[in-house]
Amino acid sequence: MANSKSALKRAQIAERNRLRNRNYNSAVRTLMKKYFVAVDDYKANPSPELQQEVLTQMSATYSKIDKAVKRGVFHPNNGARKKSRLAKN
Repeated sequence: MANSKSALKRAQIAERNRLRNRNYNSAVRTLMKKYFVAVDDYKANPSPELQQEVLTQMSATYSKIDKAVKRGVFHPNNGARKKSRLAKN
């Protein structure tokens, strides 16, 4: 247990930040999985609708990764690596 008011406040802030980071990590993982599924569907049966779905998923995933980097959840190189992995497919 914290021994001072400042230590207690730091513990509360650390918990708040941990939950925020977990939300971003979870959202990015989910969006990446959705993107890879959309890409696989498009590769199996190319159509303009599926291509649009792929682009929409990529845009949403890029946006979430950029926001996570801006908020300090991901290191900039980690965000760049994730985006590169998306673009490769």
